[in-house]
Amino acid sequence: MSELVELTAVQLLDGYRKGEFSPVDATRAALRRAVEIQPAVNAFVRLETDAALARATESADRWRRGEPAGLLDGVPVCVKDILLLRGGPTLRGSKTVDPQGRWDEDAPSVARLREHGAVFLGRTTTPEFGWKGVTDSPLSGVTRNPYDVTRTAGGSSGGSAAAVALGAGPLALGTDGGGSVRIPAAFCGIFGLKPTYGRVPLYPASAFGTLSHVGPMTRDAADAALMMDVISGPDARDWSALGPVGGSFVEALGGGVRGLRVAYSPSLGGQVAVQPAVAAAVRRAVERLAGLGAYVTEADPDLTDPVEAFHVLWFGGAARVAQRLGPRQRESLDPGLREICARGARFSALDYLAAVDVRMELGRRMGRFHESYDVLVTPTLPLTAFAAGVEVPPGSGHRRWTGWTPFTYPFNMTQQPAASVPVGTDGDGLPVGLQIVAARHRDDLVLRTAHALYETGTAGVAPPPGF
Repeated sequence: MSELVELTAVQLLDGYRKGEFSPVDATRAALRRAVEIQPAVNAFVRLETDAALARATESADRWRRGEPAGLLDGVPVCVKDILLLRGGPTLRGSKTVDPQGRWDEDAPSVARLREHGAVFLGRTTTPEFGWKGVTDSPLSGVTRNPYDVTRTAGGSSGGSAAAVALGAGPLALGTDGGGSVRIPAAFCGIFGLKPTYGRVPLYPASAFGTLSHVGPMTRDAADAALMMDVISGPDARDWSALGPVGGSFVEALGGGVRGLRVAYSPSLGGQVAVQPAVAAAVRRAVERLAGLGAYVTEADPDLTDPVEAFHVLWFGGAARVAQRLGPRQRESLDPGLREICARGARFSALDYLAAVDVRMELGRRMGRFHESYDVLVTPTLPLTAFAAGVEVPPGSGHRRWTGWTPFTYPFNMTQQPAASVPVGTDGDGLPVGLQIVAARHRDDLVLRTAHALYETGTAGVAPPPGF
């Protein structure tokens, strides 16, 4: 049943309900696809074949009895190897993590998926401790793009993005501290949502603090909404988690965009040089929103590039990760990570507080901006996927990954919900992403706007070659 790998979670659940196929069929198909794609793209750290089939068998029994355990019973899911999944080590892309241990706890998002009957296929790749916007690590090597294996999948949730794009499960969990869900979603042609900070609880707490979000990576917005209905419940282990959601994200999808006030910022006021093919694809999608009845205005948020403040927060978090390591362990780190750890260790408390001041001012400005506009639309990235195995595009002159991700990390600083939606390809057949941003707590608007694009066929790209 190779066609099962082409189905969304919503379609799989409908098939289970009708008895057309079972969770065991879907899981076997997804596992076969994971094995097939691994040599070319390197999306997985580890597959959980026996455990996955056991959970799928239990799910099939529940569906036969007409008693599914929850909203995702029997749906295959991949988990980024940053988040705890009990029963096996979470290595975080690092040789410094000891695989021997109890490993008997789930992260909150994983726990909610388990409660709803999801089937865990395996652990997906990440750069070491999720530190950069591409996915390669000393532990697991380079993760490659499904559309061109000489290119990067993006990061830091690159393994999850590649797996979903190629049919190794319709759902995946990613983390996003500066774009790590949205960057690989854009490069790999899938949907990725960074929810409002705290909407999806996180435990253990990230060393990168309140920049880090957990979010769904899926084939479309409908699957992401379904996943959000599962993983958004509060968890006592996360002191910063938000309270219960006041409604269903799935039920909020159908409102359309008629009357929605959309601000379209093609380059953040001329601050970003965007590749022509990317700009054209995003503009076509924005014109479609206008055609659907949205009030579209070309308008830029009052933002100056906060990259230096972001670096203080990000590099300081990296230094905290490395603080516990001995000299020999430090030598085993990704050289780029070792470099930013050294820089982060030189920042003072006053440097950190000054960066927090920048962050709070950004939040104030975006809060005022959303008094006039319901959503902001930008390119997700100014470019399409570049060479695999490097942090920055060759010849770009950028020093760090933040140099080519100016549309993503500002909204980690403001904690707003933001999603990447695939809206076309460039001349090389590489996917282009459009970013939708809303005010804090308006994840429903992001999902609703994206869903409108999917319903009209504006969102989505052709499957990768060989899919």
